[in-house]
Amino acid sequence: MSNTTIQIDDKVYNYLLSVSLNEHKALKKLREVTSSMPGSRMQIAPDQGQFMGMIVKMIGAKKLLEIGTYTGYSSMVCAMAMKSGQIITLDNDPIATEVAKTFWKEGEVDHLIDLRLGEALDSLKQLIEEKHSSSFDFIFIDADKANYKNYYELCLELLNPNGIIIFDNVLWSGAVADMDDKSKNTIALRDLNEMLFNDQRIDLSMIPVGDGLTIVRKKQS
Repeated sequence: MSNTTIQIDDKVYNYLLSVSLNEHKALKKLREVTSSMPGSRMQIAPDQGQFMGMIVKMIGAKKLLEIGTYTGYSSMVCAMAMKSGQIITLDNDPIATEVAKTFWKEGEVDHLIDLRLGEALDSLKQLIEEKHSSSFDFIFIDADKANYKNYYELCLELLNPNGIIIFDNVLWSGAVADMDDKSKNTIALRDLNEMLFNDQRIDLSMIPVGDGLTIVRKKQS
């Protein structure tokens, strides 16, 4: 027994998947297609996707927002968990998102997903102008790390009280714990983590799933 989180090697990870992962065939196919694409490391892990889908089910989310679509795995797994409602997903890559649209249709969730191409900060401000403030149940942020703090403030405005935000890559392969690492993305994530820890507007939990997830709950005012 241990009072620290178990270290996950390939053997343990494969066992974990073998007894817990129930992945739709369209999701599995999408992962396989994405693995050969440039930037494939941006693809979330299947167990992370299933975890996010579980949260969507647990909170009964019906209106979701995603920053960073890529090839659409996270939006599709959440749409499958939600079954009815709306997901608005933001990206600026028309090539990767064409793959996403193909698989959303194959997974029969394309009618639930509204893809908006452009700069995410502009799209978030537009959503506020469109009167979407305090209307989203669940937000997933997995995009350019330098803007995470900027995305956060706008997303907090868009989020329902008691709503959930999940940030991806908050451990950044462990680099955030290396104070000698002064790279731009590492500093941005380290600053975000410290800011969230001290933000009295939220409750949070950071967990070592994938490359690290921080789960934020917006407190009621």
